[in-house]
Amino acid sequence: MEQPRITVQADICHGKPCVRGMRYPVSLVLELLAAGMSHTDILADYPSLEEADIRACLVYAARLSDLKTLPYAAS
Repeated sequence: MEQPRITVQADICHGKPCVRGMRYPVSLVLELLAAGMSHTDILADYPSLEEADIRACLVYAARLSDLKTLPYAAS
């Protein structure tokens, strides 16, 4: 699942997938989009993000949702 704009580093955001090694988790960008924010709104609120970063988060989520098996999470 190669996506160079999405990085995972143990010392940044507890190893969550983030945008370009910055402290912007993919989940944050996806939650903003799900809440109805436009790309323009997100870029205005987070000026260090780029349009390609938002698209990379969407591609990452799409590929993740296409996995055949997901890790078991105890409820």
